[in-house]
Amino acid sequence: QLQLVESGGGLVQPGGSLRLSCAASGFGWDTNAIGWFRQAPGKEREGVSCITVSGDYTKYADSVKGRFTISRDNTQYMANLQMNSLRPEDTAVYYCAAAQRYFGCVINSTDFGSWGQGTQVTVSS
Repeated sequence: QLQLVESGGGLVQPGGSLRLSCAASGFGWDTNAIGWFRQAPGKEREGVSCITVSGDYTKYADSVKGRFTISRDNTQYMANLQMNSLRPEDTAVYYCAAAQRYFGCVINSTDFGSWGQGTQVTVSS
């Protein structure tokens, strides 16, 4: 099973950018799709994006489409979420997760069995 550790969160002004990273250890990187989720205070966890094992297919929530970009480096066992044009409503704890699936990905938390501890992103002036 994979162990995941997120980093890169912080405080940023509206319109700014952040790059989140997810470092993986353990077994199974090559058979796991990676997803990013977020949870704001008082709200349910929301799927943000996912990327397949090979990295050739990505999916985004409508709320972040065109602003966020997911990527993965299979030589470094890392995944990233580049977040541009950030808005106050993007404020949340962001989680990296892994789903054991050879093909495709879905932004559904029930598909993901391994989770990181989360990193806080705050968008505020």
